[in-house]
Amino acid sequence: MADAASVPIFDGDNHMYETREAFVKFLPDRYKSAIQYVDIGRRTKIMVRNTVSDYIPNPTFDVVARPGAEEDFYRNGNPDGKSRREIFGEPIRAIPAFRAPGPRLEAMNEYGVDRTLMFPTLASLLEERMRDDPEMTHTVIHAFNEWMYETWQFNYEDRIFSTPVITLPIVDRAIEELEWAVARGAKAILIRPAPVPGYRGSRSFALPEFDPFWAKVVEHDIFVAMHGSDSGYARFSAEWQGEQSEMQPFQMEALPMLWALRPAADAVAALACHGVLHRFPQLKIAIVELGGRWLEPLLKDLSYVYKKMPQGFAENPVDALRRNLYLCPFWEENYDYLGGLIGKDHVLFGSDWPHPEGLAKPRSYIDDLNALGLPDEEIAGYMGGNLAKLMNIGASIS
Repeated sequence: MADAASVPIFDGDNHMYETREAFVKFLPDRYKSAIQYVDIGRRTKIMVRNTVSDYIPNPTFDVVARPGAEEDFYRNGNPDGKSRREIFGEPIRAIPAFRAPGPRLEAMNEYGVDRTLMFPTLASLLEERMRDDPEMTHTVIHAFNEWMYETWQFNYEDRIFSTPVITLPIVDRAIEELEWAVARGAKAILIRPAPVPGYRGSRSFALPEFDPFWAKVVEHDIFVAMHGSDSGYARFSAEWQGEQSEMQPFQMEALPMLWALRPAADAVAALACHGVLHRFPQLKIAIVELGGRWLEPLLKDLSYVYKKMPQGFAENPVDALRRNLYLCPFWEENYDYLGGLIGKDHVLFGSDWPHPEGLAKPRSYIDDLNALGLPDEEIAGYMGGNLAKLMNIGASIS
């Protein structure tokens, strides 16, 4: 049994809460009106291109749900049919650890977290709402990355590794952004698991058009995270729901919840079927906070298609995924089972702290893994060793 007090933790899924200046401080004047905060009644909302968004109920993050507020919901379900408000409980005022790296290190020390990947929260709404304007998308994303670097850095004291966003509509611009981020110490990047919008419509990021970008990723040996985001699937669910609305991740609706993992399955299917993993076998790509329930059905489907038309693939797509793909699943899922599907060194721990659907105390997850009866070395791998190897850094801070 692993000693819960001594296992190094490299948390693969932490989040910052953006300040109101995050998207606008470095935005060129010609795009200043693209993103605004507006007061509606007693609430402040974010408005993107003159459309008020409800993507995040409180986009200022001045008041938020407490970390781990939904932990019981995700452990045990909702047999009593509680409302969203009942599940979330009383909100709290945002604390400095949600906003800046210095206070976050203090919180990490308190909770026994050695290192973490740090993802944005509100920024995941940007690309979908600008999908018809690639130039604007690249400019706004770069402005946000400028703020992230100024506020969080991309490598803060070798403990907090923030993930600059790379948007892909214009390949040359994506390469420029990647080079800019790497020059400033980025060890990992964030790419949306979604088709890439463009001037001639959307297309897969795994098509040869994007090979110059992926070649640069391999050259820099940088880790690619595809984190749960607004991947545009509200446009598809609207065909069934009978109404057009934006993605609202904290609303509880049955059909959208049923489809919530589709972006992961579709993104990974594109990686396998469009051959980028074969052309760049050194790529290291992780699916983060999109669960793992989609993985086994996809592997079975890919095996079926490969058996029927092997000429459509440069290599067995299942072998390619087991070589290149990593998974940071929901914490409530069975890591050992998922490790059996994709490789035990390809599964990464993520607490999602400080989001309400995450763990209140990340280190407590060692007890969950101990309950599965796993060997100490597997637990150490899941809790941080696997991610440390991927990013070529130590698992502990020693």
